[in-house]
Amino acid sequence: MRPPLLVNAAELLRRPGTERDFELDVLADDIDLHDERLVVDEPIAVRLHLESLSTGIVVDGSIAAQWHGTCRRCLQPVGGTLVSDVHELYQLVVTDPDAFPIEHDQLDLIPIVREVVQIDMPIVPLCRDDCAGLCPSCGVDRNETPCSCDSAPVDDRWSALDGLKDQLS
Repeated sequence: MRPPLLVNAAELLRRPGTERDFELDVLADDIDLHDERLVVDEPIAVRLHLESLSTGIVVDGSIAAQWHGTCRRCLQPVGGTLVSDVHELYQLVVTDPDAFPIEHDQLDLIPIVREVVQIDMPIVPLCRDDCAGLCPSCGVDRNETPCSCDSAPVDDRWSALDGLKDQLS
């Protein structure tokens, strides 16, 4: 069976300036992309535009994937759609250190998809930009309930510096 993201580029390589659009939905398991933040049963949408040059092929487009996680401030479940832009170069003779090789007149798009999804996936997501989080003293979710706790918890390890601060005043 042919890998799902292996594109025959022979026709593109024959005539510089040739363009081709490529659209495919692929499951993460099909390309060995194992990341607990991905929604496993939702496909990754690959939408690319390929344009041939005299020395290779430029790949532009976007990759979209569903993700889920836990808000880093309030610990509520959070998720969304990651949409990443793609701007890559494939070359027959790799002269650019950031280019991917064209092997046997084919473009293997799997490394691009894996790389883009893993790099752009939110590492520490937020449920919203103004999330107030949990109170460090009483643990209440400050998005739902106001808290009257002292907002500055005291760390006894710094008490010696507090004493020094009082002497300098």
